[in-house]
Amino acid sequence: MFGTKLRRLPLSFSPVIRQQTNIASDFKNHNQDEQTKKITNENGNGNGTNRCIPPTEKTIRDKHLANITVTSFYSQTAVEELARKQSTRLTPLTMMYIGKTKDSSHLLRSAQYLHKDLPIRFAHRIDDFRNLPFIVACNPLLLELHERFIKIFHTLNSFPSIKTLEQEKAYTELLQNTLTCSSDTLPLLAEGFRESKRHIKQETFVRNFLDRALTSRLAIKMLIEHHIELRNDRENYIGAICMSFSPKKLIQSSAEYVKKVCRAEYGVAPDVKIDGHVHSSFPYITTPLNYIIPEMLKNAFRATVEHHRYSDLGLPSVTVTIAVNEDELVLRIKDRGGGMPRALLDKIFDYHFSSNHLSHDPSLLSYTDFDNHFHDQLVTTDNTNRMSGYGFGVPTSRAYCEYLNGSLTIETMHGLGSDVYVRVGLLTSENRVVRL
Repeated sequence: MFGTKLRRLPLSFSPVIRQQTNIASDFKNHNQDEQTKKITNENGNGNGTNRCIPPTEKTIRDKHLANITVTSFYSQTAVEELARKQSTRLTPLTMMYIGKTKDSSHLLRSAQYLHKDLPIRFAHRIDDFRNLPFIVACNPLLLELHERFIKIFHTLNSFPSIKTLEQEKAYTELLQNTLTCSSDTLPLLAEGFRESKRHIKQETFVRNFLDRALTSRLAIKMLIEHHIELRNDRENYIGAICMSFSPKKLIQSSAEYVKKVCRAEYGVAPDVKIDGHVHSSFPYITTPLNYIIPEMLKNAFRATVEHHRYSDLGLPSVTVTIAVNEDELVLRIKDRGGGMPRALLDKIFDYHFSSNHLSHDPSLLSYTDFDNHFHDQLVTTDNTNRMSGYGFGVPTSRAYCEYLNGSLTIETMHGLGSDVYVRVGLLTSENRVVRL
């Protein structure tokens, strides 16, 4: 069953007709009803005393997508044609040099590029969903994402050619709607694969799929945000590119945020010391670092508090060292949280690996994302802040670093602490060109 591909199913099965309702919602509602019945029976009564209340139904929050009907998941000629094409990966340096023009022609060029390129990128993601093992692809949450991507694809691909600023304005509104309706992609992927994990025998399969899905989502988000921000006049910004990005300021704001979460969880939080090239600044798109830095700080904070919770000497500080050279930004997050056994180093880069017992309780799972807060917020399904959960933080951060021509490595001394090295390529580097 694992090796069965969706595209290889008999023709009599491949069309999935959508009548009056959302396919994924039908699957999910049926699944939730069965779960409710099961738990009610296990409780020994059917009178509603100990009923299982199904999670709140997710809805497509986009007026354009609501008008798109998916009649087939696997017979999409337009998707198949564009999935065979390669997307054009721009360098942020090119985006920066194009800048702004007085006649707003830069908006037209940007919109025309996205109009051509975004459907190709979404076609690639749809093609990836088609290649999932059948039993995994039938998971209601992954099915919902599959349908949503098909809707987004057709909405973007059917938009007429952009030749005027009025058309560009309408297209920009569509792009904003696309960001809104796809904002919960990460938790849906995380929970969908968590539910399907027992059916997957090859961890590399999950890793490759999620690496592509998450880095593609990151790139699409940065490209759309850049275009939207081109319409705004912000000091020291060209679109989404901050021309004088300060790593120190982002570390400080991230540390304050993680401290609040840590205090809410444990009642205490360690201090953060910042050293190295603390006065450095350079052009950068901050979106990926808005995810990576809080995630790495959360891990360091949790290890520090749990390792020293019974100590009379107080909590040792977490130290972040900044190093900037011609090609890359390097951050070292150093804690004295006891480190980890060498045997765990390989597992920590696996999706869904978490040393926290909360990972076994779906109602308490959390994820970090860059859609709220200062583009980052810790969110849980029960609306409380937690320090860990899905086990997506480290592998997603690694995938983002590698996408940005960098790396994420961990050196640990079991019994003492760990050093995490975050490396990302600079936009101005001639030797390590970053492409989105």
